[in-house]
Amino acid sequence: MSKQRFKVVYKITWPNGKIYVGSDLTDNVHYFGSPSGLALRDIEADYPSREDRRTMTISREILWETQTASDAEVRRVEMGFIRRLSANDPTIGYNRSPRFKQKVNNPVSQCYFNEANS
Repeated sequence: MSKQRFKVVYKITWPNGKIYVGSDLTDNVHYFGSPSGLALRDIEADYPSREDRRTMTISREILWETQTASDAEVRRVEMGFIRRLSANDPTIGYNRSPRFKQKVNNPVSQCYFNEANS
């Protein structure tokens, strides 16, 4: 009996509530991602003491799975989840790609919008 392989996009949730979204093309149950060096540094900074690291519960949730999509399609879906969940916003998650773009509040356009709708 052969085991059916899935390609998955998953979300890791750390004890502080921050997330990491990744993909696994091998259906490996013990794969928990490969964050970038910058993300690893951020994770270590969030858990600086030995006590912080002594006992942790980290969850892995499969967000999407497929048996037929190409590797490229899996990566496109992964990027979509990163953006949708804001996992690349350093206040929310540990993904560093795609680069997070801070939304700028433009007080002039906000003022105009508010006046136009009064």
